[in-house]
Amino acid sequence: MQDIQEQLAALRQRIARIDRKYSAPTVPRPAPPPPVMARLFIEEFLTGEVVENDQGTHFQSEKLYDRHKRYGSVDVSSLIELPHNLLHSISNGEVAAAKPEEWAFLDTETTGLAGGSGTYAFLIGIGHITPAGFRVRQFFMRDYGEEPSQLAAVATFLEKFKVLVTYNGKTFDQPLLETRYRMTRQRPPFARLQHLDLLHGARRLWKLRFDSCRLVELENQVLGIERQGDLPGEMIPYVYFEYLRTHEAQRVVPVLHHNAMDIATLACLTSIVPWAFQRDAESTARFQHGTELLGLARWLRKAGEWEQAASLFRQSIDRGLKDALLWAAMWDLAQAEKKLGRESATVAVFTDLAGCSNPYRVNAYEELAKYFEHRERNHSMALEMTRSAMRYGHTPALKKREERLTKRAAQPRTRRLL
Repeated sequence: MQDIQEQLAALRQRIARIDRKYSAPTVPRPAPPPPVMARLFIEEFLTGEVVENDQGTHFQSEKLYDRHKRYGSVDVSSLIELPHNLLHSISNGEVAAAKPEEWAFLDTETTGLAGGSGTYAFLIGIGHITPAGFRVRQFFMRDYGEEPSQLAAVATFLEKFKVLVTYNGKTFDQPLLETRYRMTRQRPPFARLQHLDLLHGARRLWKLRFDSCRLVELENQVLGIERQGDLPGEMIPYVYFEYLRTHEAQRVVPVLHHNAMDIATLACLTSIVPWAFQRDAESTARFQHGTELLGLARWLRKAGEWEQAASLFRQSIDRGLKDALLWAAMWDLAQAEKKLGRESATVAVFTDLAGCSNPYRVNAYEELAKYFEHRERNHSMALEMTRSAMRYGHTPALKKREERLTKRAAQPRTRRLL
Protein backbone atom coordinates (compact mmCIF):
# COMPACT_ATOMS: atom_id res chain seq x y z
CA MET A 1 0.00 0.00 0.00
CA GLN A 2 2.83 2.38 0.90
CA ASP A 3 4.48 1.79 -2.53
CA ILE A 4 1.28 2.72 -4.32
CA GLN A 5 1.00 5.97 -2.33
CA GLU A 6 4.59 6.85 -3.16
CA GLN A 7 4.02 6.18 -6.86
CA LEU A 8 0.88 8.35 -6.85
CA ALA A 9 2.75 11.20 -5.13
CA ALA A 10 5.55 10.99 -7.68
CA LEU A 11 3.00 11.03 -10.50
CA ARG A 12 1.28 14.10 -9.02
CA GLN A 13 4.59 15.93 -8.87
CA ARG A 14 5.36 15.06 -12.46
CA ILE A 15 1.93 16.28 -13.60
CA ALA A 16 2.43 19.50 -11.65
CA ARG A 17 5.75 20.12 -13.39
CA ILE A 18 4.11 19.59 -16.76
CA ASP A 19 1.28 21.98 -15.88
CA ARG A 20 3.72 24.67 -14.79
CA LYS A 21 5.68 24.29 -18.01
CA TYR A 22 2.68 24.86 -20.33
CA SER A 23 0.84 27.37 -18.16
CA ALA A 24 3.74 29.88 -18.30
CA PRO A 25 3.25 32.76 -20.83
CA THR A 26 5.07 32.17 -24.10
CA VAL A 27 6.43 34.69 -26.57
CA PRO A 28 4.79 34.12 -30.00
CA ARG A 29 7.12 33.39 -32.82
CA PRO A 30 7.15 36.31 -35.31
CA ALA A 31 5.41 35.65 -38.62
CA PRO A 32 7.63 35.49 -41.68
CA PRO A 33 7.75 38.81 -43.54
CA PRO A 34 5.70 39.03 -46.77
CA PRO A 35 7.66 38.72 -50.00
CA VAL A 36 9.00 42.10 -51.06
CA MET A 37 8.15 43.09 -54.61
CA ALA A 38 10.79 44.84 -56.67
CA ARG A 39 10.08 48.57 -56.47
CA LEU A 40 12.04 50.26 -59.19
CA PHE A 41 11.94 53.94 -59.92
CA ILE A 42 10.42 54.68 -63.31
CA GLU A 43 13.66 56.28 -64.49
CA GLU A 44 15.48 53.03 -63.69
CA PHE A 45 12.95 50.87 -65.49
CA LEU A 46 12.41 52.87 -68.70
CA THR A 47 14.70 54.68 -71.09
CA GLY A 48 14.34 58.31 -70.17
CA GLU A 49 15.29 60.87 -67.58
CA VAL A 50 14.00 62.96 -64.72
CA VAL A 51 13.60 66.53 -65.93
CA GLU A 52 13.69 69.54 -63.63
CA ASN A 53 12.27 72.99 -64.39
CA ASP A 54 10.94 75.99 -62.47
CA GLN A 55 7.83 74.02 -61.46
CA GLY A 56 9.62 70.95 -60.09
CA THR A 57 10.48 67.58 -61.61
CA HIS A 58 8.81 64.92 -63.75
CA PHE A 59 9.84 62.00 -65.95
CA GLN A 60 10.29 62.10 -69.74
CA SER A 61 10.79 59.30 -72.20
CA GLU A 62 11.31 59.30 -75.97
CA LYS A 63 10.78 56.68 -78.66
CA LEU A 64 11.90 56.82 -82.29
CA TYR A 65 10.18 55.01 -85.17
CA ASP A 66 13.04 54.86 -87.69
CA ARG A 67 12.41 56.32 -91.15
CA HIS A 68 13.57 53.16 -92.91
CA LYS A 69 10.88 51.06 -91.23
CA ARG A 70 7.17 50.60 -91.84
CA TYR A 71 4.33 51.10 -89.43
CA GLY A 72 1.72 48.74 -90.75
CA SER A 73 0.95 49.73 -94.34
CA VAL A 74 2.65 53.15 -94.06
CA ASP A 75 6.29 53.96 -94.73
CA VAL A 76 7.58 56.11 -91.86
CA SER A 77 9.84 57.92 -94.35
CA SER A 78 6.79 59.07 -96.35
CA LEU A 79 5.48 61.22 -93.49
CA ILE A 80 8.01 63.98 -94.02
CA GLU A 81 7.07 64.17 -97.70
CA LEU A 82 3.40 64.98 -97.09
CA PRO A 83 2.16 68.20 -98.78
CA HIS A 84 2.19 71.32 -96.66
CA ASN A 85 -1.46 72.05 -97.49
CA LEU A 86 -2.73 68.51 -96.88
CA LEU A 87 -4.78 69.46 -93.82
CA HIS A 88 -6.48 72.51 -95.37
CA SER A 89 -9.50 70.84 -96.99
CA ILE A 90 -10.26 68.33 -94.26
CA SER A 91 -10.30 71.17 -91.70
CA ASN A 92 -12.60 73.30 -93.90
CA GLY A 93 -9.85 75.87 -94.24
CA GLU A 94 -9.12 76.20 -90.51
CA VAL A 95 -5.59 74.76 -90.82
CA ALA A 96 -3.28 76.77 -93.04
CA ALA A 97 -0.30 75.35 -94.88
CA ALA A 98 2.45 74.11 -92.56
CA LYS A 99 5.38 71.75 -93.00
CA PRO A 100 4.86 68.22 -91.63
CA GLU A 101 7.69 68.89 -89.17
CA GLU A 102 5.47 71.57 -87.62
CA TRP A 103 2.61 69.16 -86.83
CA ALA A 104 2.32 67.92 -83.23
CA PHE A 105 0.36 64.70 -82.66
CA LEU A 106 -1.00 64.68 -79.10
CA ASP A 107 -2.68 62.03 -76.98
CA THR A 108 -3.21 61.75 -73.24
CA GLU A 109 -3.74 59.00 -70.70
CA THR A 110 -5.92 60.11 -67.81
CA THR A 111 -7.22 59.07 -64.41
CA GLY A 112 -10.76 58.91 -65.78
CA LEU A 113 -12.98 59.65 -68.76
CA ALA A 114 -15.46 61.96 -67.06
CA GLY A 115 -13.29 65.07 -67.35
CA GLY A 116 -13.69 67.91 -64.89
CA SER A 117 -11.30 69.29 -62.33
CA GLY A 118 -10.80 65.91 -60.63
CA THR A 119 -9.38 64.17 -63.71
CA TYR A 120 -5.62 64.30 -64.28
CA ALA A 121 -3.65 63.69 -67.48
CA PHE A 122 -0.85 61.70 -65.86
CA LEU A 123 0.75 60.92 -69.24
CA ILE A 124 0.94 63.32 -72.18
CA GLY A 125 2.49 62.03 -75.41
CA ILE A 126 3.47 64.25 -78.33
CA GLY A 127 4.69 62.84 -81.62
CA HIS A 128 6.39 64.79 -84.38
CA ILE A 129 7.89 64.11 -87.80
CA THR A 130 11.66 64.43 -88.18
CA PRO A 131 14.20 63.57 -90.91
CA ALA A 132 15.28 60.61 -88.77
CA GLY A 133 11.76 59.24 -88.47
CA PHE A 134 8.79 59.73 -86.18
CA ARG A 135 9.57 60.67 -82.58
CA VAL A 136 7.24 60.34 -79.63
CA ARG A 137 8.08 62.22 -76.45
CA GLN A 138 6.15 61.28 -73.32
CA PHE A 139 5.70 63.47 -70.24
CA PHE A 140 4.86 61.37 -67.19
CA MET A 141 4.03 62.52 -63.66
CA ARG A 142 5.21 60.02 -61.08
CA ASP A 143 2.91 61.58 -58.50
CA TYR A 144 0.30 64.31 -58.38
CA GLY A 145 2.86 66.81 -57.17
CA GLU A 146 4.73 66.60 -60.47
CA GLU A 147 1.81 67.89 -62.54
CA PRO A 148 2.96 71.58 -62.68
CA SER A 149 6.39 70.53 -63.94
CA GLN A 150 4.88 68.13 -66.50
CA LEU A 151 2.50 70.76 -67.89
CA ALA A 152 5.17 73.44 -68.04
CA ALA A 153 7.42 71.10 -70.05
CA VAL A 154 4.58 70.29 -72.47
CA ALA A 155 3.92 73.99 -73.06
CA THR A 156 7.61 74.61 -73.77
CA PHE A 157 7.81 71.64 -76.13
CA LEU A 158 4.75 72.78 -78.13
CA GLU A 159 6.29 76.19 -78.87
CA LYS A 160 8.03 74.90 -82.01
CA PHE A 161 4.84 73.58 -83.63
CA LYS A 162 2.07 75.32 -85.57
CA VAL A 163 -0.54 72.56 -85.91
CA LEU A 164 -2.01 70.26 -83.27
CA VAL A 165 -3.44 66.93 -84.48
CA THR A 166 -5.57 64.81 -82.13
CA TYR A 167 -8.20 62.08 -82.22
CA ASN A 168 -11.27 63.32 -80.35
CA GLY A 169 -9.00 65.99 -78.90
CA LYS A 170 -11.36 68.90 -79.44
CA THR A 171 -13.95 67.17 -77.26
CA PHE A 172 -11.73 65.54 -74.64
CA ASP A 173 -7.94 66.05 -74.59
CA GLN A 174 -7.67 69.79 -75.15
CA PRO A 175 -10.51 70.83 -72.76
CA LEU A 176 -9.08 68.51 -70.09
CA LEU A 177 -5.56 69.91 -70.45
CA GLU A 178 -6.84 73.49 -70.43
CA THR A 179 -8.54 72.72 -67.11
CA ARG A 180 -5.34 71.24 -65.69
CA TYR A 181 -3.31 74.29 -66.77
CA ARG A 182 -5.75 76.61 -65.05
CA MET A 183 -5.81 74.45 -61.92
CA THR A 184 -2.01 74.82 -61.70
CA ARG A 185 -2.22 78.55 -62.53
CA GLN A 186 -0.47 78.23 -65.86
CA ARG A 187 -1.52 79.53 -69.26
CA PRO A 188 -2.71 76.85 -71.72
CA PRO A 189 -0.49 76.69 -74.83
CA PHE A 190 -3.24 75.85 -77.34
CA ALA A 191 -4.59 79.26 -78.37
CA ARG A 192 -1.95 79.87 -81.05
CA LEU A 193 -2.08 76.31 -82.45
CA GLN A 194 -4.32 75.35 -85.37
CA HIS A 195 -6.17 72.22 -84.29
CA LEU A 196 -7.23 69.30 -86.49
CA ASP A 197 -9.35 66.64 -84.83
CA LEU A 198 -8.93 63.67 -87.21
CA LEU A 199 -11.85 61.78 -85.69
CA HIS A 200 -14.42 63.76 -87.67
CA GLY A 201 -12.76 63.13 -91.04
CA ALA A 202 -12.27 59.45 -90.23
CA ARG A 203 -15.94 59.09 -89.37
CA ARG A 204 -17.04 60.76 -92.61
CA LEU A 205 -14.84 58.39 -94.54
CA TRP A 206 -15.31 55.08 -92.73
CA LYS A 207 -18.39 55.08 -90.48
CA LEU A 208 -20.40 53.31 -93.20
CA ARG A 209 -17.70 50.73 -93.80
CA PHE A 210 -16.49 49.70 -90.34
CA ASP A 211 -18.44 48.84 -87.20
CA SER A 212 -16.35 51.25 -85.15
CA CYS A 213 -14.11 54.24 -85.82
CA ARG A 214 -12.12 53.86 -82.61
CA LEU A 215 -8.44 54.52 -83.19
CA VAL A 216 -7.36 50.97 -82.41
CA GLU A 217 -10.03 49.58 -84.78
CA LEU A 218 -8.83 51.76 -87.67
CA GLU A 219 -5.28 50.78 -86.82
CA ASN A 220 -6.28 47.19 -87.47
CA GLN A 221 -8.63 47.69 -90.42
CA VAL A 222 -6.71 50.39 -92.32
CA LEU A 223 -3.06 49.99 -91.30
CA GLY A 224 -3.19 46.22 -90.86
CA ILE A 225 -1.73 46.24 -87.33
CA GLU A 226 -3.04 43.89 -84.66
CA ARG A 227 -1.77 44.71 -81.20
CA GLN A 228 -0.59 41.80 -79.11
CA GLY A 229 -1.07 42.01 -75.35
CA ASP A 230 -2.17 45.63 -75.46
CA LEU A 231 -3.62 47.18 -72.32
CA PRO A 232 -7.33 48.01 -72.77
CA GLY A 233 -8.00 51.74 -72.45
CA GLU A 234 -10.57 51.28 -69.69
CA MET A 235 -7.92 49.60 -67.50
CA ILE A 236 -5.41 52.47 -67.70
CA PRO A 237 -6.76 54.57 -64.77
CA TYR A 238 -6.75 51.49 -62.51
CA VAL A 239 -3.17 50.64 -63.50
CA TYR A 240 -1.99 54.16 -62.68
CA PHE A 241 -3.72 54.13 -59.29
CA GLU A 242 -1.99 50.83 -58.53
CA TYR A 243 1.32 52.38 -59.52
CA LEU A 244 0.72 55.29 -57.13
CA ARG A 245 -0.07 52.81 -54.34
CA THR A 246 2.85 50.45 -54.88
CA HIS A 247 5.40 52.57 -56.82
CA GLU A 248 6.14 49.47 -58.88
CA ALA A 249 7.32 50.92 -62.17
CA GLN A 250 6.68 47.80 -64.23
CA ARG A 251 2.95 48.40 -63.85
CA VAL A 252 2.95 51.53 -66.04
CA VAL A 253 5.23 50.27 -68.81
CA PRO A 254 2.25 48.94 -70.85
CA VAL A 255 0.54 52.33 -70.47
CA LEU A 256 3.46 54.17 -72.06
CA HIS A 257 3.60 51.58 -74.84
CA HIS A 258 -0.14 51.95 -75.49
CA ASN A 259 0.18 55.74 -75.64
CA ALA A 260 3.14 55.64 -78.06
CA MET A 261 1.28 53.30 -80.40
CA ASP A 262 -1.82 55.50 -80.35
CA ILE A 263 0.27 58.50 -81.40
CA ALA A 264 2.11 56.62 -84.15
CA THR A 265 -1.24 55.35 -85.46
CA LEU A 266 -2.64 58.88 -85.40
CA ALA A 267 0.27 60.14 -87.49
CA CYS A 268 -0.07 57.36 -90.05
CA LEU A 269 -3.84 57.86 -90.39
CA THR A 270 -3.16 61.57 -90.90
CA SER A 271 -1.14 60.58 -93.94
CA ILE A 272 -4.19 58.76 -95.35
CA VAL A 273 -7.51 60.37 -94.33
CA PRO A 274 -6.96 63.98 -95.54
CA TRP A 275 -6.36 62.86 -99.13
CA ALA A 276 -10.04 61.93 -99.38
CA PHE A 277 -11.04 65.57 -98.87
CA GLN A 278 -8.73 67.15 -101.45
CA ARG A 279 -11.58 67.67 -103.97
CA ASP A 280 -9.61 66.38 -106.94
CA ALA A 281 -10.04 63.11 -108.81
CA GLU A 282 -6.42 62.02 -108.37
CA SER A 283 -6.63 62.24 -104.58
CA THR A 284 -10.03 60.60 -104.19
CA ALA A 285 -8.91 57.81 -106.54
CA ARG A 286 -6.98 56.42 -103.55
CA PHE A 287 -10.35 55.41 -102.08
CA GLN A 288 -12.27 52.83 -104.07
CA HIS A 289 -14.63 51.20 -101.60
CA GLY A 290 -18.27 52.07 -102.23
CA THR A 291 -18.95 53.17 -98.65
CA GLU A 292 -15.91 55.46 -98.67
CA LEU A 293 -17.11 57.15 -101.84
CA LEU A 294 -20.61 57.47 -100.39
CA GLY A 295 -19.27 59.14 -97.26
CA LEU A 296 -17.20 61.57 -99.34
CA ALA A 297 -20.17 62.33 -101.60
CA ARG A 298 -22.28 63.27 -98.60
CA TRP A 299 -19.51 65.52 -97.29
CA LEU A 300 -19.27 67.27 -100.67
CA ARG A 301 -23.05 67.65 -100.78
CA LYS A 302 -22.98 69.31 -97.37
CA ALA A 303 -20.27 71.65 -98.65
CA GLY A 304 -22.43 72.56 -101.66
CA GLU A 305 -20.20 70.76 -104.20
CA TRP A 306 -23.17 69.18 -106.00
CA GLU A 307 -21.40 68.22 -109.25
CA GLN A 308 -18.65 66.28 -107.50
CA ALA A 309 -21.14 64.83 -105.05
CA ALA A 310 -23.32 63.46 -107.85
CA SER A 311 -20.27 61.91 -109.51
CA LEU A 312 -19.22 60.16 -106.30
CA PHE A 313 -22.78 59.00 -105.59
CA ARG A 314 -22.77 57.27 -108.99
CA GLN A 315 -19.34 55.76 -108.38
CA SER A 316 -20.38 54.44 -104.97
CA ILE A 317 -23.43 52.75 -106.54
CA ASP A 318 -21.27 51.23 -109.28
CA ARG A 319 -18.77 49.86 -106.72
CA GLY A 320 -21.53 47.88 -105.02
CA LEU A 321 -23.25 48.59 -101.73
CA LYS A 322 -25.43 46.66 -99.33
CA ASP A 323 -29.14 47.13 -100.01
CA ALA A 324 -29.78 49.62 -97.19
CA LEU A 325 -26.93 51.85 -98.35
CA LEU A 326 -27.72 51.29 -102.02
CA TRP A 327 -31.25 52.69 -101.72
CA ALA A 328 -29.98 55.63 -99.68
CA ALA A 329 -27.25 56.33 -102.24
CA MET A 330 -29.76 56.26 -105.10
CA TRP A 331 -32.03 58.66 -103.24
CA ASP A 332 -29.07 60.97 -102.55
CA LEU A 333 -28.08 60.79 -106.24
CA ALA A 334 -31.60 61.69 -107.35
CA GLN A 335 -31.63 64.69 -105.03
CA ALA A 336 -28.23 65.82 -106.34
CA GLU A 337 -29.35 65.50 -109.98
CA LYS A 338 -32.51 67.43 -109.14
CA LYS A 339 -30.43 70.18 -107.53
CA LEU A 340 -28.29 70.36 -110.67
CA GLY A 341 -31.41 70.68 -112.87
CA ARG A 342 -30.82 67.49 -114.83
CA GLU A 343 -34.42 66.34 -115.15
CA SER A 344 -33.94 63.25 -117.29
CA ALA A 345 -31.29 61.84 -114.93
CA THR A 346 -33.46 62.68 -111.91
CA VAL A 347 -36.54 60.96 -113.36
CA ALA A 348 -34.49 57.90 -114.29
CA VAL A 349 -33.25 57.40 -110.72
CA PHE A 350 -36.68 58.04 -109.19
CA THR A 351 -38.17 55.52 -111.64
CA ASP A 352 -35.62 52.90 -110.55
CA LEU A 353 -36.46 53.53 -106.90
CA ALA A 354 -40.19 53.32 -107.58
CA GLY A 355 -39.84 50.05 -109.46
CA CYS A 356 -38.86 47.82 -106.52
CA SER A 357 -39.47 47.43 -102.81
CA ASN A 358 -37.33 49.77 -100.74
CA PRO A 359 -37.75 52.42 -98.02
CA TYR A 360 -37.79 55.26 -100.60
CA ARG A 361 -40.44 53.80 -102.91
CA VAL A 362 -43.32 56.01 -101.74
CA ASN A 363 -41.16 59.13 -101.81
CA ALA A 364 -39.94 58.26 -105.32
CA TYR A 365 -43.52 57.92 -106.61
CA GLU A 366 -44.39 61.24 -104.97
CA GLU A 367 -41.42 62.95 -106.64
CA LEU A 368 -42.50 61.51 -109.99
CA ALA A 369 -46.03 62.82 -109.38
CA LYS A 370 -44.62 66.30 -108.73
CA TYR A 371 -42.56 66.11 -111.90
CA PHE A 372 -45.50 65.12 -114.15
CA GLU A 373 -47.79 67.67 -112.54
CA HIS A 374 -45.51 70.70 -112.53
CA ARG A 375 -43.05 70.06 -115.37
CA GLU A 376 -44.96 67.94 -117.88
CA ARG A 377 -48.44 69.28 -117.00
CA ASN A 378 -49.61 65.70 -117.36
CA HIS A 379 -52.21 65.42 -114.62
CA SER A 380 -53.30 61.93 -115.57
CA MET A 381 -49.76 60.57 -115.21
CA ALA A 382 -49.28 62.54 -112.01
CA LEU A 383 -52.49 61.03 -110.65
CA GLU A 384 -51.30 57.54 -111.57
CA MET A 385 -47.97 58.12 -109.75
CA THR A 386 -49.85 59.41 -106.70
CA ARG A 387 -52.16 56.40 -106.57
CA SER A 388 -49.18 54.09 -106.98
CA ALA A 389 -47.57 55.79 -103.99
CA MET A 390 -50.77 55.36 -101.98
CA ARG A 391 -50.68 51.60 -102.56
CA TYR A 392 -47.45 51.42 -100.50
CA GLY A 393 -48.01 54.23 -98.02
CA HIS A 394 -51.19 56.21 -97.38
CA THR A 395 -50.62 59.72 -95.99
CA PRO A 396 -52.86 62.81 -95.70
CA ALA A 397 -50.57 64.67 -98.11
CA LEU A 398 -50.98 61.99 -100.76
CA LYS A 399 -54.73 61.91 -100.26
CA LYS A 400 -54.89 65.66 -100.72
CA ARG A 401 -52.74 65.44 -103.85
CA GLU A 402 -54.96 62.69 -105.26
CA GLU A 403 -58.11 64.79 -104.76
CA ARG A 404 -56.56 67.80 -106.44
CA LEU A 405 -55.22 65.81 -109.39
CA THR A 406 -58.52 63.96 -109.83
CA LYS A 407 -60.29 67.28 -110.39
CA ARG A 408 -57.61 68.56 -112.75
CA ALA A 409 -57.47 65.33 -114.75
CA ALA A 410 -61.25 65.49 -115.23
CA GLN A 411 -61.08 68.95 -116.75
CA PRO A 412 -60.85 68.96 -120.57
CA ARG A 413 -57.57 70.25 -121.89
CA THR A 414 -57.92 73.26 -124.16
CA ARG A 415 -55.88 73.45 -127.29
CA ARG A 416 -53.72 76.47 -127.86
CA LEU A 417 -54.44 78.57 -130.94
CA LEU A 418 -51.52 78.89 -133.26
